[in-house]
Amino acid sequence: MASNYFFALAGNIGVGKTTWTRLLSENFGWRPYYEKVKENPYLPHFYQDMQRWSFHSQIFFLTQRFKAHLEIQQSTATCIQDRTIFEDAEIFAQNLHQRRAMSDMDYYNYRELYQAITRSIRFPDLIIYLQASIWTLISRIRKRGRDFERSIDSEYLAQLNHGYEKWIQAYSKNHRVLIIDTDYLDIEKDHSRLNEIIKQVGQYETQMELFPNINLI
Repeated sequence: MASNYFFALAGNIGVGKTTWTRLLSENFGWRPYYEKVKENPYLPHFYQDMQRWSFHSQIFFLTQRFKAHLEIQQSTATCIQDRTIFEDAEIFAQNLHQRRAMSDMDYYNYRELYQAITRSIRFPDLIIYLQASIWTLISRIRKRGRDFERSIDSEYLAQLNHGYEKWIQAYSKNHRVLIIDTDYLDIEKDHSRLNEIIKQVGQYETQMELFPNINLI
């Protein structure tokens, strides 16, 4: 039976994936893989001029996510990842293309690379999808105070939320997904709720070991 499970946090900008990754990794002793936001040299430029920098920024994230996936696949420890490679392509890049902030040529080349990558990687054993309303996301983004995120508008977040809902609905037909509404949940302060979720995630781990072929939503 597998002992090196692969868990992942999915969700929109500002929903709290990094905090959840940290708390779950600390509680379970899992190896965390955090999103390289601060390391992305294109991101500050991207929020100022999406059309100019969208392809560069998305390629950076795709590369870093793929490298993390390869490490996770080779690891003997259970791992948890802050955002998945699927979100990069199925939500962010697709949204940029729909907004005409990524050209047809760049988008199709990006998709070709993404599809080649996904044919060679291990999918997470469980994706924990964190939901939040637009105003909750805006509040959390402002609270963490990243300068380059100040220009993020509600319309952009709404488009991403719509993309997330569409993607998770399709993804959950064939893969395990745990959906958590975080609008009224401060996971760092609400310890009783955190303990409930930790127990629930722990049950998923047990169920995967006992029933490896079932779908859990």
